[in-house]
Amino acid sequence: MTDSDGGGIPLIGDKFPEMEVTTTHGKMNLPQDATENGKYWFVLFSHPGDFTPVCTTEFHAFAKRNDQFQELNTRLIGLSIDQVFAHLKWAEWIEENLDTKIPFPIIADHGNVASTLGMIHPGQGASTVRSVFIVDPQGVIRIILYYPKEIGRNMDEIVRCVKALQTADENGVAIPANWPNNELFGDEVIIHPANSVEAIAERKANAGKEYECLDWWLCHKKL
Repeated sequence: MTDSDGGGIPLIGDKFPEMEVTTTHGKMNLPQDATENGKYWFVLFSHPGDFTPVCTTEFHAFAKRNDQFQELNTRLIGLSIDQVFAHLKWAEWIEENLDTKIPFPIIADHGNVASTLGMIHPGQGASTVRSVFIVDPQGVIRIILYYPKEIGRNMDEIVRCVKALQTADENGVAIPANWPNNELFGDEVIIHPANSVEAIAERKANAGKEYECLDWWLCHKKL
């Protein structure tokens, strides 16, 4: 049972819960305002608290990659259980001391959003863990990542996740490990396995033409 059904936290494949939030850019209705009703992807990420060391490095890193996310038609949204005034002051500090402007909104949560999305770690106080929700333009949650408070995230992996999801969606393919630098196939993609006798025969017949196969269930191709 997921939140959209009235209980539990949302899972991959669920619709992102509808909610009104207060941010450093004003009020927002999620997921509608973030996707602009079907135009954009968005990445919602939580951090344990403003004015903390690891979180500061993360916000700096996200801001440095904001252009990459924009090129992927993707918006960033931060969140922690802090007041909006703390968010604004922290963003100001980052700009003044690290010469980096925070271009994305930061949600000021009183705990309702974090609880709905399962961001609170039991036994770790009221602050949020480092969670990431990647949401597509239809408002569907596609990836959920959780990190403990003491480990900063790899922002390049989050960029890669968005690229991989969009590539898979646009081309009807699967994405191999470490793509686009897979040890077996480089930047090539995986063709979904055949699921019938006829499909197996077709796969074998076309191997070496439209794609290459190690076997009928493991075929790859360039886009």
